[in-house]
Amino acid sequence: MKKLFGTDGIRGRANLYPITAEMALSLGKAIAQVFNARGLGEKKAIIGKDTRLSGYMLEAALNSGLLSKGMNSIGVGPMPTPALAHLTKSFNASCGIMITASHNPAQDNGIKIFDHEGFKLPDEVESQIESLVLNPEKQGASSQPDPIGKAYRIDDARGRYIEFAKASVRNHSLKGIKIVLDCANGAAYSLAPLIFQELGAEVITSAIKPDGLNINDNCGATHPEAIKKLLLQQRADIGVSLDGDADRVIFLDAQGRVVNGDRILALCALDLHRQKRLEKNTLVLTCMSNLGLHKSMREAGINTVTTEVGDKHVIENMRQNGYNLGGEPSGHIVFMDYVTTGDGIISALHVIRQMLQRGKSLAELADCMQEYPQCLQSITVKEKVPLSQLPLLERELRLCQDCLANSGRVLLRYSGTEQKVRLLLEAENAAQVEHWRDRLLDCIQRELCS
Repeated sequence: MKKLFGTDGIRGRANLYPITAEMALSLGKAIAQVFNARGLGEKKAIIGKDTRLSGYMLEAALNSGLLSKGMNSIGVGPMPTPALAHLTKSFNASCGIMITASHNPAQDNGIKIFDHEGFKLPDEVESQIESLVLNPEKQGASSQPDPIGKAYRIDDARGRYIEFAKASVRNHSLKGIKIVLDCANGAAYSLAPLIFQELGAEVITSAIKPDGLNINDNCGATHPEAIKKLLLQQRADIGVSLDGDADRVIFLDAQGRVVNGDRILALCALDLHRQKRLEKNTLVLTCMSNLGLHKSMREAGINTVTTEVGDKHVIENMRQNGYNLGGEPSGHIVFMDYVTTGDGIISALHVIRQMLQRGKSLAELADCMQEYPQCLQSITVKEKVPLSQLPLLERELRLCQDCLANSGRVLLRYSGTEQKVRLLLEAENAAQVEHWRDRLLDCIQRELCS
């Protein structure tokens, strides 16, 4: 059982274990030891971060650990997670390290690690690193000092990603499109507007003034409604809301209605299907995707494969089976023909390109599936007690699933990155969703929150 790594790297409150300078120092040593032994790529690590104040502390500590074990480091400053993954491969580095807590608030931070090809690490490699961190005596001691690495700073790294992102749509002109772009005061605050502007779009920006404390603060992919008023005032064609590290994106159509990841996956799958470019005619989803998406894909003759929650699991399935499109309703969209992880900017480019090529609005493109009524709630809990030890909640869950039968579903799971339990309810009838939501929330409050 892993103790440090969750569903998306290591994450928690900055300056509290495990997101401390001491842990980051030890983690840097462990990363260097594991990747030096693997011998893949050059002996260097690319380090990027989002705009959180605590990123400076963690970067310095990680650097010290890496250098003390003979690994060089290349700092690229604030950089979207997908850009860091691309640069890791582009620079032929042993690994990439991204300091971010993604969509979490500013007081949190985290660390994501990528291999030499720009992919998130498999569980067995995470376990090797974790074992070294938790057992520092395994990090090796000898009478001779380890060689010392050197730290570099690359100032033009973002230019490589800008050209890479534009090339993913073959530098297709976006002239005639007006975009309201919310950068969440995060890693893409300076880079994302340039990409859309260089392709010819008119860009109205929002949340592009990070101060170290305002990342994701009532903005970005977790708050897409924040740009609705601006979008309507500007009569823009589309709203694009990135999260703190820009690996996911949520859209607004011209009327200000939210278009989530499921609808984006549907319209992109249908587009690739029409072009006969959807590998093995299959879309990869997680168990969180709406049943309406599965239904629309069946009707279009497209297969769906379901994985556990987390874009890491989606990507692993795609790599193992040769699929090229997958993602999550939260806005992680993976175009495996171009990227190795979820990429909010490249996803937006492909959606806008499709709007222009087909001469349709986002609302028209997104009207390709009928969503089942759904409730998705996150509840902060005192302790993550195994659900099997909560008899009242277990009984209610069984009753709910029996009642919904084949016309809906219920899913209750703990967050892998926060002290929360997440409830998903879905049914053809909205009244059923509301009824079971109230009953289950009551049980959760009584057994997990009191």
